[in-house]
Amino acid sequence: MSDTRKIIIDGNEIEVDGAMTLIQACEEAGIEVPRFCYHERLSIAGNCRMCLVEVVGGPPKPAASCAMQVRDLRPGPEGQPPVVKTNSPMVKKAREGVMEFLLINHPLDCPICDQGGECDLQDQAMAYGVDFSRFREPKRAVDDLDLGPLVETHMTRCISCTRCVRFTTEVAGITQMGQTGRGEDAEITSYLNETLDSNMQGNIIDLCPVGALVSKPYAFTARPWELTKTETIDVMDALGSNIRVDTKGREVMRIMPRNHDGVNEEWISDKSRFVWDGLRRQRLDRPYVRENGKLRPATWPEALSLTAEKLKGATKAAGIVGNLASVEAAFALKNVIEGLGGVVESRTDGAKLPAANRSAYVGTAAIEDIDTAKTILLIGTNPRDEAPVLNARIRKAWMNGAKVARIGQPADLTYDVSEIGTGREALAKLAAMDHSDKHDEAGVIIVGQGALNEADGAAVLGTVMKMAEAAQSKLLILHTAASRVGAMDVGAVNERGMDAVNEADVIYNLGADEVEIGEGAFVIYQGSHGDRGAHRADVILPGAAYTEEQGLFVNTEGRPQLALRAGFAPGEAKENWAILRALSAELGATQPWDSLAQLRQALVAEVPHLAQIDEVPENAWTPISEGTLGQADFRPVIQDFWLTNPIARASELMAELSRNAKLRNQTQVAAE
Repeated sequence: MSDTRKIIIDGNEIEVDGAMTLIQACEEAGIEVPRFCYHERLSIAGNCRMCLVEVVGGPPKPAASCAMQVRDLRPGPEGQPPVVKTNSPMVKKAREGVMEFLLINHPLDCPICDQGGECDLQDQAMAYGVDFSRFREPKRAVDDLDLGPLVETHMTRCISCTRCVRFTTEVAGITQMGQTGRGEDAEITSYLNETLDSNMQGNIIDLCPVGALVSKPYAFTARPWELTKTETIDVMDALGSNIRVDTKGREVMRIMPRNHDGVNEEWISDKSRFVWDGLRRQRLDRPYVRENGKLRPATWPEALSLTAEKLKGATKAAGIVGNLASVEAAFALKNVIEGLGGVVESRTDGAKLPAANRSAYVGTAAIEDIDTAKTILLIGTNPRDEAPVLNARIRKAWMNGAKVARIGQPADLTYDVSEIGTGREALAKLAAMDHSDKHDEAGVIIVGQGALNEADGAAVLGTVMKMAEAAQSKLLILHTAASRVGAMDVGAVNERGMDAVNEADVIYNLGADEVEIGEGAFVIYQGSHGDRGAHRADVILPGAAYTEEQGLFVNTEGRPQLALRAGFAPGEAKENWAILRALSAELGATQPWDSLAQLRQALVAEVPHLAQIDEVPENAWTPISEGTLGQADFRPVIQDFWLTNPIARASELMAELSRNAKLRNQTQVAAE
C-alpha cells in the first residue's frame, strides 16, 4: 500500500511517496538541493546542514531536508498540500551561514589538492557560498591518519560529513573508523590508529566530498581536466563492474566506478580500482620466438608463419581461453583451432560446468535478486575474495533481514552466517531434506567454483540444482574468471575438458597464465604480460590488455556488457581478435571477417543473446542428472585475493597489499 502525498515545492505541485525524505522529493521535482553528508546508499546522518529548506507553516527555522519525511509535513489551514521552498531568502541566508562555518578551518589547499576540479566543496562554495569570512580566530589543524597504502589522508580538510565512517561500517563491514571529540575538537579517526582491513576501502575516496581522503597511488600525478575518460567494464572478477578508465596520453592514470544498479551499484573492489600500475609493467610489446631454449625478439611475419607451420603440422591442436579474454577473442580462437580439427577449452580450472546448458553454468538469478532475498545459501564460495562488491550486496540483504547460510570453509564475510558444514556430506544432508516450506520465501543459492572444480563437480551441481528446484530458489553460479561465461556461450569447450588439451602436441594459449602446461607440447602464447604463460611459451604473440581493445564480456549472471578501448597497446602489440584473424590468413583458412564489426555480426548470428547488451537473458531451467558425491570438504578457489591474474601480478601495489594481508593474518604472539 503506497502512501502518496501531494506537496508543493517552489510552486510546483508533485505527488510523491510519503516515506520519501524532502531531499528525495526535491530530486523528483528536478530541483537540486546541495548536500555533503547525505548519500543515497548510506544511512542518514543529518550533520552537515547544507540541505536546509524552508517549510511554510512549520517552525520558523529552516529544516534539514535529508532527515525530514514528506509524511511529517503539515497541510495548510484549508487542507492544501504542504509547501516547501528551496530558494527563499531564509534558505539562501542559511546556506551561506553553513558554508561560512564549513570553511572556517578548511585550508586553502585547492591549488595542490587532488580533489581540485571535482570537489563538492568548491562547487557548492561557488554556487551557494559568500565571498567573505567573519572568522578572525586562529585556525585548528588535525594530524593525518595512516589508513594504509591505498587512501591518503589530509584530515585538516575534513568537514565531518561522516560518509567514510558510514560506508566502512555499513557497506564494507569493518569497524575501524569513527568520530571522536565534540565541537571544534571533533575528528574522524581510526581505532587505535589501525590501517583499514577491507578490499572495498577505495570507495571512500569517491565518497569524500572534500580532499580529506584521496587516492595515494594517484596523488599529484594528474588533474581531472587533463584526463580522457572512457566508460568500460572491469575484468578483475566475473561481476562485470561498470568502471571509468581515465587516461593521460597513453597511460592509465586511475580507474573509478560507474553507477549501475543491477551490477555494482556505485562501488568497485580495491583490486579493480588500483590495478592500473600493473598495466605499465612487464608488458609484452613485440613477438618472441624460442631458439635453442632461449626467447629472442622476432618480427610479426616470422612469428605468425612459425605459428601457422606448427599448427598445420600438429597431430592434435588445442586452444585454451584465459580468464581475461573477450568473447570476440574466444570466438576467433575457437574458429581457428576447430578449423584445424583441434579442440578448445575455457574451463581451465577444471570446473565441471555443462556446455550448452545456460541454467547450469550461469543459473537463473540476477544479481539484483539478492536485494529482495529472504534466504541466501552460499556453497563452496567465499564472495569476499571472489567478488567483493557482490559480498557487500549480500551484506546489505543481511542488514535488511535476510538469513545467510554457508556450506564450505569458514571465513569472515562481514556478516553473520549460519554454518551448515564444510563439504559434500553437509550438502547431501541438506539436499535430502524437505524444502517445501521455502516456496513462499524468495531464496537465492550461490555456488562458487570451489564446489565445481573437483572431480565430482557435476554431481555437486546436479545436487544443488535439484535442491534449488525443490525449494523454488533462484540459482547463481559465481564465476571467478571474467571471460568464462562468454567463452562458454560461444561454445569454447569440449567434452573431455582439460584432458583433451593435455594430450595435444601444439597448444595455443590465449592468456591463460594459471594453467600448468606439461613438457613436450609446442606452446604459442598470446597475451599482454610476461607472466607464467609467457615463460612456458615457444612463440609469444603480444596482445592488448582489457583497457586497450573493445570487447564483449558476459558477467556471472549472464549479462553481456561492452568494454570500450581507453588507450592503445604498447609497442608492436595488437588487438587479440586481429592477431587471430592474421593467423587464419597464414593458415590458408582466412576467417570471414576483416573488422571487429563483422566479427560481431558473425558472433551474434551464432549466439543471438549476445546482442542484448546490458540485459540478463532468461535461461530455460534444465536440471542435470546427479552423479555420486565425493566425501571431501570444499576448498577455497582463491589463495591470494590481490594476485589472481597477470595484470595484478605485474603491479607493485598489489604485491605490497598481498604482503600486508599475509602479515595481518599471521597470529600475533604476545611478548612474554
